Amino acid sequence: MSNKKPIVTIKGTKDGLTLHIDDTCSFEDVLYELDQKISQKYIDEDQPMVTVNIQLGNRYLDEQQEEQLKELVRNHNKLVIQSVNSNVITKNEALEWKKDKEITPIFKVVRSGQVLEVRGDLLLVGDVNPGGKVIASGNIFVMGNLPGIAHAGVNGNNQAVIAASYMKPNQLRIADYISRSPDYDTEGVYMECGYVDEGQEKIMIDRLQLLAQKRPEMNGVERRMLNG
Repeated sequence: MSNKKPIVTIKGTKDGLTLHIDDTCSFEDVLYELDQKISQKYIDEDQPMVTVNIQLGNRYLDEQQEEQLKELVRNHNKLVIQSVNSNVITKNEALEWKKDKEITPIFKVVRSGQVLEVRGDLLLVGDVNPGGKVIASGNIFVMGNLPGIAHAGVNGNNQAVIAASYMKPNQLRIADYISRSPDYDTEGVYMECGYVDEGQEKIMIDRLQLLAQKRPEMNGVERRMLNG
């Protein structure tokens, strides 16, 4: 009886098939065993198309190898590739990811008609005057007055937040959500933040201390701002 570990494990789910690929063997062995196992799997001709998700584990495939893998699956009727997932990314992908996570500190006043845009998080030490605009793909933290416009999560990140010492914006935008200045008068004693409440599908403005409950992963940033 063979105890050899299978290279390809096929599991059926309510969404289709998931193929778990062993990440220690050669790519040629993967293609061979995958072809053998898919060929043996009977699929009713009357059954609709079956989606396939491929899990590569700690294996990296270049574009040519990934296309070979997809082509092998597509050659079997009724199978459609939905995703190919790997725990490994390239150096360039890692550098791009790092840029999106970096905080850019800028010391200036954004005046009327000016637009300040950064990739990742923006830490602005200064004011955003009426008519001024700040934009970031990540979060926006303003250590000053915000009577202008702020747009965080510009590429669609609705988990981004906007925080300011004096939150009196002409407009707040997070991803595709838009809000205007709060209806109440802020005293500026507590820093405030804007975030998307997905339950209510709108931007909420509240004291920064409550951000720990809404975005617990940002606790370190919140402490630095309050102690700033």
